[in-house]
Amino acid sequence: MSSRPIRAALLSVYHKDRLAPLVQVLRQHGVQLYSTGGTQKFLEEEGAEVTAVEDLTGFPEVFGGRVKTLHPKVFGGILYRRHEDGDLAQAEQHGIPPIDLVVVDLYPFEETVASGAAEQEVIEKIDIGGISLLRAAAKNFRDVLVISSREQYEAVTELLTQKNGATDLEDRRHYAAAAFATTSHYDTEIFKYVSQDTAVAGAALRLSAQPATPLRYGENPHQAGTFYGDLSALFDQLHGKQLSYNNLVDVDAAVALMAEFSDGAPACAILKHTNACGVAQAASLREAYVNALSCDPTSAFGGVIIVNKEVDAATAEELNKLFFEVLIAPGFAAEALPVLQSKKNRILLRQKPVEFPKKQIKTLLNGIIEQDADRQTETAADFRTVTQSAPTAEETEALVFAAKICKHTKSNTIVLARAGQLLASGVGQTSRVDALRQAIEKAGSFGFDLKGAVMASDAFFPFPDCVEIAGAAGIRAVVQPGGSIKDADSIKAADDLGMAMVLTGVRHFKH
Repeated sequence: MSSRPIRAALLSVYHKDRLAPLVQVLRQHGVQLYSTGGTQKFLEEEGAEVTAVEDLTGFPEVFGGRVKTLHPKVFGGILYRRHEDGDLAQAEQHGIPPIDLVVVDLYPFEETVASGAAEQEVIEKIDIGGISLLRAAAKNFRDVLVISSREQYEAVTELLTQKNGATDLEDRRHYAAAAFATTSHYDTEIFKYVSQDTAVAGAALRLSAQPATPLRYGENPHQAGTFYGDLSALFDQLHGKQLSYNNLVDVDAAVALMAEFSDGAPACAILKHTNACGVAQAASLREAYVNALSCDPTSAFGGVIIVNKEVDAATAEELNKLFFEVLIAPGFAAEALPVLQSKKNRILLRQKPVEFPKKQIKTLLNGIIEQDADRQTETAADFRTVTQSAPTAEETEALVFAAKICKHTKSNTIVLARAGQLLASGVGQTSRVDALRQAIEKAGSFGFDLKGAVMASDAFFPFPDCVEIAGAAGIRAVVQPGGSIKDADSIKAADDLGMAMVLTGVRHFKH
């Protein structure tokens, strides 16, 4: 029989908000309520008659509440098959009443971990009885309805009102699937916490992210797309249309790049297709934006812009002259917002501080690859001068600046810069020489004189040609990881041209 009335319900929830309307509907239909502890108290305060689980089982809560519902009379009432004569007979023999609805809101494990709580507090927030109840009810969806989230209370209340306190098989299957999604995610988060810094023999990759947000489409209109994760934890969207797949990819690249400039002078970066087409630091945010835009105003059209300081009115007025898709900032002055909101579809994101994953994951072939996130950034202290000439203080500052941008640019890449300003970059080329030539040509096309500029490379130079080409263009200092068997050739070329070269020993490929 597809439609089944709810005769008895077990409620065991951590958070009690939003539960009252559902309880009211259950009471209206004469549903027998079972509960424990704080949930029981809440239900009684709502005027409901409740049977304590320990009265049903004849066994008290023990071990500080660690064991409450784990009993055959509870799980038997959920799991016995109403269409099996043998199950019906055993339920009657052992005095096991049916439980047709299970409502569980799990202990807040993720939230407790995120709060930085001590390990013992985190461990106590690993729900045992609740997750077992969800699995049992979801397994027996043929007969039992399961509610696994506060987000479902309103919908289930409406459902039971419309169907006079009963549910259909398709209703129960729907909520069973949601319950298994809840338990799977919960177990994954526990695994991630307990297994950190521990080698687990034969461990498989376990991924879980929620909620799911459907996107208008994927990378192209013929591709479906979904974002899994909680964007609201990272951004407040203050204006504009929904972020697209491509927006999200660019925003991710922008946030990662600007993390290199989170402290210090006002900074602005403009990105297109995940690569920076303009980056600058200056005394004011407006000046930083103007300088960043001058790097490549053509590519900046329709791009993603990110800054490291609150957007003031002067910067907003300047920004408003350009068509761009997304602006990300830690804050927006009250007088700046109306200016920026004058374009209907322009997306404005206020960024919140958040810790990013330590691992990066990507689908590949018929599987998944994982790696540590590239969290290493070189400073002047990491530079090893290998030429007769050492970089000046200003050149060193420019080299640090260029190396940060180079780290976040698609390989093969060459970055040309002065202190506080990107001049040009060659991105995603199949040879480093092509990347350098692209950068030099681009710098010239936007009126930049490269005399006295610096160069950063994401990987070593296998031959001295790049150094020779850069020197002819006026480049005076170079930063690269080194590691080629022909490093000496590049160093000699730099010495012959009177250039300074420093090695970092760290490669930053970005594919």
